Amino acid sequence: MPPSISPITLSSIRCNFRLSCPILPQLKRRMKSAAGYKSCSMDDQELPSPYRKRATARNCLVSGFSTELLEVESEEASLNVVVIPGNPGVASFYKDFVEALYEQLGGCASITAIGHISHSRQDMAYGRMFSLQEQINHKVGFIKGLQNKHLPIILIGHSIGSYVCIEVLKRFPEQEIFSIFLYPFLTLNTSSSTQYMIGLLARSSLLSATFSSLVALLGSFPTRISGALVRRLLGPSCSTTAVDAACTCLMQYHTMRNVLFMAKTEFEKLSEEPDWSFMKEKKKQIAFLFGVDDHWGPLSLFEEISRQVPGAPLSIEREGHTHSFSCSEVGSIWVAHHVANLIKSRVSNQELSR
Repeated sequence: MPPSISPITLSSIRCNFRLSCPILPQLKRRMKSAAGYKSCSMDDQELPSPYRKRATARNCLVSGFSTELLEVESEEASLNVVVIPGNPGVASFYKDFVEALYEQLGGCASITAIGHISHSRQDMAYGRMFSLQEQINHKVGFIKGLQNKHLPIILIGHSIGSYVCIEVLKRFPEQEIFSIFLYPFLTLNTSSSTQYMIGLLARSSLLSATFSSLVALLGSFPTRISGALVRRLLGPSCSTTAVDAACTCLMQYHTMRNVLFMAKTEFEKLSEEPDWSFMKEKKKQIAFLFGVDDHWGPLSLFEEISRQVPGAPLSIEREGHTHSFSCSEVGSIWVAHHVANLIKSRVSNQELSR
């Protein structure tokens, strides 16, 4: 097990952190610097205050495809934060996380969670299925079309979204984009029976279609029934937000077919060795958060990254949150707190180097 390093409090870096908009005094008291933050605990910390700005959902065209966006806009933004989901890539799963992160950053960032193509409420792609590479191209198109391009960009990737972030970084070699990888899925775990079973399902068109039809059938039940099924599947800690997202977006035939097709192409691509040389080159622009018991991003991957990319910021979450942290309000708040610390430390270090 990797050694733990005690967290450094905000007072240890004093007022080095600056954004162009004001930082709330209460935010300063709550947050801790993420510099050197390896073993993460919130035993002695309060959850964020009730102050939040609501995230709003809208559809827009990205690279010619209807895309679900979940946004919290800042009137005085100093940063653009883009959240790239895992698979399923339903943006609304990240509502609690996006709102909590906006609060933790004191309203100084405009935050957008971008859904994957056709992982949404309506089938706007008319039955077409999209591969991992096509979803990557889609995110590149979104970054190119960002407003306020003069502002720094922070990418946050969850699960396979972490791999997507790495590929996005390769498309913007001249931009210094900071990326945070949450519970990253970067290579296949041959010891995982879950991944083995998903691989079997995803590789068979017949099984994928049958399973998707079954899921859509369950999704057609009254909300109280489908919602109860989702809660049973996700566990008692799942949030109302997650249940609503699953019932309205995930339990659709077109969404599930796309989830499984994307998984098929993920497994094909991630059978290859991760691009260690690129990660070494960009190690000052990336940071990782792992879970203790996560077959998608196991601690063996944590250890391999520490060997292959020495000096890359690596952290382990030890609070018992799952890989699907965004399905729990408590998990969303905890991860938002950690991510805000990483962003805060990043901006602080940039100012110190000037």
